[in-house]
Amino acid sequence: MATTLPAAVTAAQAGPGRAEVLGQVARLADLEESAVEQMRAEALGAPTRGVVAYGEYQSGGWWTTSLLNHSGDPHDVVIGDGRPRPTSLLEEVPATARFLAGLGLNFMYVRLARLEPHSYLWEHRDYAELRDTGRHRLHIPLVTNPSAVLVTAGARVHMAAAALWRLTPSQAHGVCNTTGPDRIHLIADVYADDAYQALAAHPHLRDGDAASLPEMTSAERAGLLEKVGQLAELGFTTAAEQMLLRAFYTYALPEGGAYDLITDLHAGRRADADVSRWRAAKAHLLARP
Repeated sequence: MATTLPAAVTAAQAGPGRAEVLGQVARLADLEESAVEQMRAEALGAPTRGVVAYGEYQSGGWWTTSLLNHSGDPHDVVIGDGRPRPTSLLEEVPATARFLAGLGLNFMYVRLARLEPHSYLWEHRDYAELRDTGRHRLHIPLVTNPSAVLVTAGARVHMAAAALWRLTPSQAHGVCNTTGPDRIHLIADVYADDAYQALAAHPHLRDGDAASLPEMTSAERAGLLEKVGQLAELGFTTAAEQMLLRAFYTYALPEGGAYDLITDLHAGRRADADVSRWRAAKAHLLARP
């Protein structure tokens, strides 16, 4: 079902920047196209889109539903530690159930995640609220498009279909789907064990998987702040904030740089309450003390 291939670009072969990206996200195995097609059909025909959870992390448009969780309710999607059990939805997606069972992994949680066009998951870290134990996140893209990308370590990474990918979600990252159609991924959070280590033995990226983002120049920063300042003065404060949040997907900003841009915007407006609100949001989303 899954065949791990020799690394196309391994950590040893990559330059410093590429090695950092490879540490964040990597291909682990190619998948049989027939199995992916069956799971894709099941995801597209699922009786529910799921629910919108983790609202503070997104622009809207990110829907999740659970296949394995701790309650059995597919609309219970806030992940947590423990031994999961099948939800009622898993019974309706037998090809997906067979695929998961065939991996032989120790699952923590398994979800279907749908990201609609023109939607964003803002820069954030995951797992901060969970106990300190070895765990990993696997992505199986079922429906995707070139505009659906993960941004991490100053690079845009398109997770292609027909592959099993590993993401390190405890590092800062964000996701966008700028043009559509919907992006649908099967996402499995698993505990570290021998089966996982065997599956993850050859992490790699292929040419074209990742593209470095440009640094933001001082002139670009000043021009962007001037533009969003004009929006805010006209009363379109949320639009101005979201324009700055989207800068994370265009430029290789330092960690939390988009949130710093927003605090700079509000500091210039002498909006102290908004400055405090976004400093708190940055600490929360990036899991900082």
